Amino acid sequence: MKAILKTFVLYFIILSVSNAQSPIQNAYLLRQLDNYGSSYAACWGYVAPDGREYALLGCNSGTSIVDITDTANIHQVDYVTNFNSSWHEMKTYSHYAYIVSEATNSALQIIDLQYLPDSARLVKTWNYPGYTKTHSIQQSGHYLYLNGGNSAANGGITVVDVIDPENPVKKGQWTTEYVHDCRVLNDTIWASNVYSGRTSIINATNKDALQFIDNWQSYPTAVTSTHNSAITNDRKYILTTNELQSPVGKLSVFNIEDLDNITFVMNWQPTGITTSIVHNVEIYGDYAVIAHYSAGIRVVDISNPVSPVEVAWYDTYAPNNFNGFNGCWGVYKFPSGKIIGSDISGGLFVIKTTVYDLNHPPVKLDLKVSTEGLYNNLTDRLSRKDTVTVYLRNTSSPYSIVDSAKAPVDTVSLKGSFKFSNTPTGSYYIVVKHFNGMETWSKPGGEPLVAEGPVYNYDFTSASSQAYGSNQQLKGSKYFMYSGDINKTNTIDLDDVLPVYNDAAEFLTGVRLPADLDGNNIVDLSDLTLVFNNSNEFVTVSSPLSMKR
Repeated sequence: MKAILKTFVLYFIILSVSNAQSPIQNAYLLRQLDNYGSSYAACWGYVAPDGREYALLGCNSGTSIVDITDTANIHQVDYVTNFNSSWHEMKTYSHYAYIVSEATNSALQIIDLQYLPDSARLVKTWNYPGYTKTHSIQQSGHYLYLNGGNSAANGGITVVDVIDPENPVKKGQWTTEYVHDCRVLNDTIWASNVYSGRTSIINATNKDALQFIDNWQSYPTAVTSTHNSAITNDRKYILTTNELQSPVGKLSVFNIEDLDNITFVMNWQPTGITTSIVHNVEIYGDYAVIAHYSAGIRVVDISNPVSPVEVAWYDTYAPNNFNGFNGCWGVYKFPSGKIIGSDISGGLFVIKTTVYDLNHPPVKLDLKVSTEGLYNNLTDRLSRKDTVTVYLRNTSSPYSIVDSAKAPVDTVSLKGSFKFSNTPTGSYYIVVKHFNGMETWSKPGGEPLVAEGPVYNYDFTSASSQAYGSNQQLKGSKYFMYSGDINKTNTIDLDDVLPVYNDAAEFLTGVRLPADLDGNNIVDLSDLTLVFNNSNEFVTVSSPLSMKR
């Protein structure tokens, strides 16, 4: 008996661990390319003037250029050799790719991409006295920023002007500390000092004379740590990565609104995983795309940077989620929404997400709405926090659904905040669905919603006319969705009364029961009275669709 019990315990432990984190969530693989069978490094992207999308993949002996435009025909179009190295990183400017490596004499390789998809042309390898290798590279405008290696004393930063793309010009340097990587915004360099655990802020307005502004300890101990960073679009927060094995390196969020008082906000780790090391982060609008070594490609909603929400992931490294330097090295997102990830042993992964269109700026909507049953007009609040689903529909026949979002409605403000990631700017009907309420449409004509615009406010509770056909119930001084469409037929009738009657006869109790219209966790006479009165009125959906019928 003890052996059987142990077996069951072991089974449930294994089951709970295996279910703790699926290797794929809201994402799917378009293609994996592993052409060279040895170690891979960084990746980046290039979009040609004709809109074709190309992945640039750092391989041990050079750079693979892959056309990812046609989902059904993702394939390598050229390969440019370089010195052998486990490190190859790249950025693009105009129709050129600039490749750096830790290999001695690799310097700065310049590749002309204008002839793709036919071929890529190696222009030359550029250097200057004393410069033979680089750890990483960044680009802003017509300037490149060479980090680490020996481009500058102490492995600092060298600025290179490529306004003439085939003939770079060396500009100023910053040599105080080793710089593993940097981010450049508005002529300000945010340098990741991997050996001190600091991030340095450098004024690069004068490219010939970089000026130190300040730094802060972006990792609490001076060990190999602060690896790279990315800054939110509103420039209020910076996300830093810390490449550590013990304790495991995490993504950190800092508030940088006041440079004299940069404050730590939080650390983030992938859903259900505490053992994988973070590597690189890139920001695209409201989303961070993260290369997280053994945990693969991670996609995180950072519209509220103090509370990141992971929305999709694809684990490129199947064996484990341990704290080794295995798995995803770099990531890049294309305008089409395709995401590439470079895996150290697996090569190039091309994926897309299934729930979120990361390329599209979101429509944001604050909505006041609820059901009559949940609202107590004496206390002017809901009996409990509740959740509704909102659909955006076109304003012309056949009134197709364009997008949807789900959010909780606050008990006091009666407001929920919704974000629609696949909605272009335009006019839409706002349609609210609740699990035991009557589907309710916004007033005729639709509402003008703007992608990446200010938050749009709509208040169903302020007037009956806010609903199509004034199809709401007055309760106190506010208006609400009718309660009691239990079987979701868009009409409240005897078929809805009967299940409430049966549950009330049993005094059924529980959380979020369909027949519990007033939200007090028991089905009783008050619920039965509510659904009976609405059935007597033959309450039904009012919408352009019902008018057509």
